Amino acid sequence: MTVEVSELRVHYRTLRGSVQALDGASLEVGDGEVMGVVGESGCGKSTLGKSLIRMDGRMRHVGGSVRLGGEELPIADDRAMQRFRYHEVSLIPQYAMSAMNPTRRIGRMIRELLESRGVRYAEVRRELERRLELVGLGADVLKRFPIELSGGMKQRVVLVLSTLRDPSLLIADEATSALDVANQRAVAEALVQFRDRGFIGSMLFITHDLALVAQLADTVTVMYAGRSAESAPTSELLRRPRHPYTRMLLSAVPEVGTTIDESRQEGIPGSPPALLDPPSGCRFKDRCPLAFEQCATRPPFIEVASGHRVACWKAE
Repeated sequence: MTVEVSELRVHYRTLRGSVQALDGASLEVGDGEVMGVVGESGCGKSTLGKSLIRMDGRMRHVGGSVRLGGEELPIADDRAMQRFRYHEVSLIPQYAMSAMNPTRRIGRMIRELLESRGVRYAEVRRELERRLELVGLGADVLKRFPIELSGGMKQRVVLVLSTLRDPSLLIADEATSALDVANQRAVAEALVQFRDRGFIGSMLFITHDLALVAQLADTVTVMYAGRSAESAPTSELLRRPRHPYTRMLLSAVPEVGTTIDESRQEGIPGSPPALLDPPSGCRFKDRCPLAFEQCATRPPFIEVASGHRVACWKAE
């Protein structure tokens, strides 16, 4: 199923006011497509993922819409989202390795979660064991406590659990963070394998790892300060980035085989704006080397080439 996010606005309530964590995020994920979502910390990546499944009670839906297969998701209503959550939209949460109850054996924990969603454990036990085998885990893992598993093993258990009901959309939020390189690769390959087998419809792969996105994602959306800055097929975005922020983000990634003498990496000067009181117009303008007077007005998120959308007055 396709996923369409249009001008999504989500705020967090705080004692100091509303944090405008998402303020006009837009993207479209095709059926069977893996979309990478990248950007600096605090740009709204995780908020975007959690808002699509409504997993945080502090969130307040302010505007915009989300459509899954043409049907609008009731993301402003926690109770109405119950029938979609885990069945149609599922999540591998950030810090998934800490998501399991340490006082429950894996099998009992999975049984309790399934039954809370109206699914009989006995009906899916065989499929659960089959999928555990697909990610390199035996059925005996169900008899263990989380503390008996390595970080990579726990991450793969959560992956299997999150996809057991064949969701139309899987949100993988930093699914490979805190893992060593070998386990990162194993989890990434398992995600692609599950997509290819039809266990997952579409996927949002939220990460800081641009190299992993280049290998895994079909398309990429770059976010900045709660808004979509650029979205394009992965090869197109890596080859011809149009937004100054995307260019600077990519230029900060070291290249394999280069030395300090050959290429000195530089970060992006300045810091993202505070989202309690964000600036008007383009939110990147204070850090942008191409900023000019028109940047005081918010640029539209428009298509500049087939499947390539950018929010920048100088994208052409």
